[in-house]
Amino acid sequence: MRIVDVCAFYSPQGGGVKTYVEQKLAIGPELGHEIIVLAPGDDHAVIERGPDARIITIPSPRFPLDRKYWYFNDEATLHAALDELAPDVVEVSSPWRSPSLIASWPADVPRVLIMHSDPLSAYAYRWLGPILSRETIDRRFEPFWHHLRTLSRRYDRVICASSELRERLAAGGVANTVLHPMGIEAGLFSPARRSARVRKRLLELCDLREDAHLLIGIGRLAAEKRWPLVVDAVTAASATMPIGLVILGQGNQRARIKRQIAGNPHIRLLAPERDRQAFATLLASADALVHGCEAETFCMAAAEARASGVPVIVPDRGGAADHAAGGAGLTYGAGDATSAAAAILELLSNPPARITRPVTTMRDHFVALFAEYETLLERQRRVA
Repeated sequence: MRIVDVCAFYSPQGGGVKTYVEQKLAIGPELGHEIIVLAPGDDHAVIERGPDARIITIPSPRFPLDRKYWYFNDEATLHAALDELAPDVVEVSSPWRSPSLIASWPADVPRVLIMHSDPLSAYAYRWLGPILSRETIDRRFEPFWHHLRTLSRRYDRVICASSELRERLAAGGVANTVLHPMGIEAGLFSPARRSARVRKRLLELCDLREDAHLLIGIGRLAAEKRWPLVVDAVTAASATMPIGLVILGQGNQRARIKRQIAGNPHIRLLAPERDRQAFATLLASADALVHGCEAETFCMAAAEARASGVPVIVPDRGGAADHAAGGAGLTYGAGDATSAAAAILELLSNPPARITRPVTTMRDHFVALFAEYETLLERQRRVA
């Protein structure tokens, strides 16, 4: 198959979506498929990633709230690009405007909407949750629910990576939802990578001795990730036991998070580790991963931690919660720093056995996903 991913969330400086796209570009051709990522950018460019893998950028405006991203705004240009590429299947990786633009493309080609973001959890529930119930919020955001329901009837599949998101969308009347959990990079993450030397170095950065506890946080420094909540929770828990926290990330909330840290020497904000081997070692060397975002559609960081034998402390809503199941970690009340602090103390006082639950690899994910696409094509052939 020739699969074109119309990916508004792709950025060279991106986080989870970039990781996902890079894995698709590597694994898709190994499975016999051609992968083309159509992304917005400053200029038109073709970036070859192999004989059957490439990224094509279309000149587009920068997203004003985060300048490392762009957004599609030219329907005719998008349609012309698809006409030229002649895909067998089109993926769209945003629930905003781009799926509406692609839904109107006049071609008899299966279309798949991949829910790489959960705007209701990231914004509406986060902003209004302290004062309104989710049912009330959903009623007030009925136009967005109507948008999703309308889109779902124009797409053959709506792909969800977590059970909570799929169930919530289906309950809201979104059609054609299916569950396809994502996976981790095969052969990289393992408890065997745990390094006492790396752990000691990170604790020294946090002005702590080896007998302290080491937490790690991973992700974009964006408002929906709730890093200030994580900082507050760790600070509160540190009154009971010595705890260091290292956060790896970059983003437009960096200054806000540094103010929240307020010079606490036991919390360090570091740049992302781009070397994947070194990153896997850093992750495996922590005592636990702590995460604040209840808007995750999968939570790659938690999946990678689980594969590394590192327990997770995550919100009880959203995709991250899936990774705490079966003794792999603890959940706390989403958006509640006091609950998060209690979970941190409970887990560090009674750490779970370092038993790695089986984790789906990204290859497993794409094998299942592309088999779904083959089913759509076969159904189209029968109808024709």
